[in-house]
Amino acid sequence: MGKVIFTLDEYRISKGISKYKIIKHCDVSHTQLNSYCNNKVARIDLPVLARICDYLECEISDILKYIPDDE
Repeated sequence: MGKVIFTLDEYRISKGISKYKIIKHCDVSHTQLNSYCNNKVARIDLPVLARICDYLECEISDILKYIPDDE
């Protein structure tokens, strides 16, 4: 089975956007954003992802990837 990973941290760094700006504009907590950035998410909050994508002007596929199993 493959896995789903967040590439949010790489994306925001490539665009020069600080975590603070995302926290402020997307109404997310520091802990929640760090969970997304570090692939430590227990539950995905779709409205939060929608706000992040809206603020970053990106597609969900820009910050979330599926990695197939190598078998």
